Amino acid sequence: MDQLAPTEKYSPYRVFTAQQWAGFRADTPLTLRADEVQRLRSMNDPIDLEEVRRIYLSMSRLLSAHVEASQLLFRQRQLFFGTDDAVKTPFIIGIAGSVAVGKSTTARVLKELLQRWPSSPKVDLVTTDGFLWPNEVLRRESLMERKGFPESYDVGALLRFLSAIKSGQRNVHAPLYSHLTYDVLTGQFVTIDRPDILIFEGINVLQTRDLPKDGKVVPFVSDFFDFSIYIDAEEQLIHKWYIDRFMRLRETAFRDPNSFFHRYASLSKDAALAIAEGLWANINLKNLHENILPTRPRADLILKKGADHLIEEVALRKL
Repeated sequence: MDQLAPTEKYSPYRVFTAQQWAGFRADTPLTLRADEVQRLRSMNDPIDLEEVRRIYLSMSRLLSAHVEASQLLFRQRQLFFGTDDAVKTPFIIGIAGSVAVGKSTTARVLKELLQRWPSSPKVDLVTTDGFLWPNEVLRRESLMERKGFPESYDVGALLRFLSAIKSGQRNVHAPLYSHLTYDVLTGQFVTIDRPDILIFEGINVLQTRDLPKDGKVVPFVSDFFDFSIYIDAEEQLIHKWYIDRFMRLRETAFRDPNSFFHRYASLSKDAALAIAEGLWANINLKNLHENILPTRPRADLILKKGADHLIEEVALRKL
């Protein structure tokens, strides 16, 4: 009987150090300036122009190859079906990972790099926050303490949105979310009109559901992705980044009277720290263990960060 060998032997990924990965940039040009990177990064995220050179230019080159291959396959299917339908569906990139790990920064930097390719593709970015059920619904269903868990999202709306995008429909609406009020913005949308590339970012975008015993189709959000990225880090690091961000927000955004978390701004440092630790342990850590981390092996590309919040290892799924 074959014995279980080291995990690496059967891994579907090729793993590279950040230095090795940087070498795959080839002649990909750097089209961002230092001040632009500073504008794109989230609070407490130290990404700089050097990190863009090390990691993101190789990613841009890789994604360019995938998009070109997808466009070639689209033309081949036209020939296969004998049609000349000019409606080309967008290439969708999903970005997943825990809270406070830097998904938003990655999504924004990628968007800027991709839309500056020589072909000038139209690139849009949508987050899953707008697809959360409104707080009114979450309170009624006793789900406020499960916000961010799979059941707190309007999965039907998520699937309808992505299906419409993949069908090449025009002017598809995605609901907007306010991190200030911690709620969906009623009646406010962003309109997505046939982009060449759509970046879809959220903690649970690679989440699966129970499969039906009768074999009927059960679509997952990730079924609509052409490429997926998971932002990874050790649990203790994510914990630290979450607490640091909370304490920083306590001194900034939470001071706004309109902030959902305004009540935390007047607490003592020790009291605020206790609140942050409780939110981490009772909500975010549970969500990480139950729902987010188990989806990591479903990604095409895994970017693992080190203690300095910069990427130190890259794992790319083998073809």
